[in-house]
Amino acid sequence: MVLAAHYRGVVDAERVAIVGAGAVGCYFGGMLARARVPVTLIGRAHHVDAIRRDGVFIESRDFQEFVHLDAATETSAVSGATIVLLSVKTVDTETAAAAVAPHLPTGALVVSFQNGVDNVERIRRATGIQAIPAVVYVAVAMSGPGRVKHGGRGDIVLGELSPGIPRREDLERIVRVFDAARVPYRISNDIGAELWTKLVMNCAYNGISAVTQKRYGAIKDNPLSRNIVEELVREVVVVGRASRVALPDVQQLTDAALKLGDAMANATSSTAQDLARGRSTEIDSLNGFVVRRGRELGVATPVNSTLHALVKLIEGL
Repeated sequence: MVLAAHYRGVVDAERVAIVGAGAVGCYFGGMLARARVPVTLIGRAHHVDAIRRDGVFIESRDFQEFVHLDAATETSAVSGATIVLLSVKTVDTETAAAAVAPHLPTGALVVSFQNGVDNVERIRRATGIQAIPAVVYVAVAMSGPGRVKHGGRGDIVLGELSPGIPRREDLERIVRVFDAARVPYRISNDIGAELWTKLVMNCAYNGISAVTQKRYGAIKDNPLSRNIVEELVREVVVVGRASRVALPDVQQLTDAALKLGDAMANATSSTAQDLARGRSTEIDSLNGFVVRRGRELGVATPVNSTLHALVKLIEGL
């Protein structure tokens, strides 16, 4: 891939480390590396071994290829990075942040590339690092060690949590790197609302897809499960507004959730994939978070509570 001349300085100046060589980490790491952005993926040994040997294999509608990049199992590999993307499961947020913190170079930016709405605060409490929140929309799944199958989208949203935090110049550093890789992005004036909007979408489909092992399109097209999606959306919006988050109205977010079912019709949720592999899920940071916050605020969340309980039952608590 030939880069435009005005991207060259960006690629030379920034080095990206991605902590968590799962589906999201491998996909975006591969996309950046295709554009010659220096990338190091940090993950489990079986993925790292495959990536070192062959590269990351990305299968998408637009291309299928191996992309070569660095890979490591040790978090000390972030020591040469200027931008660190934390792409671990939410259950591992504090552990991963604490492992990375001693090796961060001065001036390195840490970006939470995770589901959920409270990771930045958890990272700050655990390590003192002021991470930058990102909202990631992508349908992607691991198809083998170091191999990912892209099912749709692949865009990110960044923005300020409060005036001047994070700094505008830091946001611009990050988006220039993704711009060089032709990854779609948007800078929002209210990243808190963006995080909650993504939470709405996650809660709408993650639990149902996990319990039924069905794809988003099937869930959206069935009238009974579509009713559940609509009620899940309503509950999350009510809790979000009670938390003083400036969310769009229920109908607008319901329409967006149903459109998502069409746009990602062949996708299964990350929670469904985790359950199918016998792994722990992020449900506590999704529907479970809504249930806990609703309880604190006196807002009933019976549908989210039911799905959370069912996923935890399958997961084995």
